[in-house]
Amino acid sequence: MAARQPRTTEQPAKAAPRKRATKKRGRPQRSTILLRWCLVGTAALVAFLYYRPLATYFETRAALDERAAEVQSLRRERARLQARLVDSTTTRALSREARRLGLVKPGETLFIVKGIDEWRRAKARPRTTIGGDG
Repeated sequence: MAARQPRTTEQPAKAAPRKRATKKRGRPQRSTILLRWCLVGTAALVAFLYYRPLATYFETRAALDERAAEVQSLRRERARLQARLVDSTTTRALSREARRLGLVKPGETLFIVKGIDEWRRAKARPRTTIGGDG
């Protein structure tokens, strides 16, 4: 057996070739690039196919909200008209409407006053006085 020769400090030890643990950084493989573009294309196609139904959905929802507001308004008006109808059948409302039409109760005297419009116009005009102090 041959004896080993001791290393001297003058001679550097030869480094054993090391295997690289990481791959080379460079361009990805064609299949990876193709797969990425297929995924991007699929996502774009799905977005394109969902656009119109989503737009229609939001338009329909807005129209539904408008109709719901219109229904609420009509319900309030219907309630107001029903209350007015109930009120119109009372004796007090009937007599008020008869007076508006110029009818009088039996035994009452009818007085007709003329010149009310001129009186209102004269009252609305500002009064001027001599001296301004009344």
